[in-house]
Amino acid sequence: MSRPRRRATSGTFLTTAVTYDRRRIFRVDATAKLVLKTLQFYRREGFYKLHAFVVMPDHIHLLITTKNLPEAMKRVRGGFSHDHASNFEVWQPGYDDRQIFNETEYHNAREYIHQNPVRAGLVAKAEDYPYSSAFRGEILAA
Repeated sequence: MSRPRRRATSGTFLTTAVTYDRRRIFRVDATAKLVLKTLQFYRREGFYKLHAFVVMPDHIHLLITTKNLPEAMKRVRGGFSHDHASNFEVWQPGYDDRQIFNETEYHNAREYIHQNPVRAGLVAKAEDYPYSSAFRGEILAA
């Protein structure tokens, strides 16, 4: 069965992209940092406003505002895949998204993203997870 067409492509969205077969490729520091570099590159290029993010071992969550969600996600996923230059499929086909319509949904989505590593048992506090916009330390370049 095919996925239904998106109703909206512009606005603010909570998105999730999952690695192929849920491979835990982002548990490798250099690979997770490459995702962060990719996110910041396309943010600077103006494809979206990045409000919050987390890079989990096998998926990413983004809270973004964009004029073209499919293009923004194509850039993030494709840009990472190109730079990673792996000999295997990186991403599951497609991605999930939910449009954010008000301030309450925005704050709930942001909290969901930041608490993801805590719920997964990776850290005790969201601020301690280095691959998240909640992180309060310094990420050193790969």
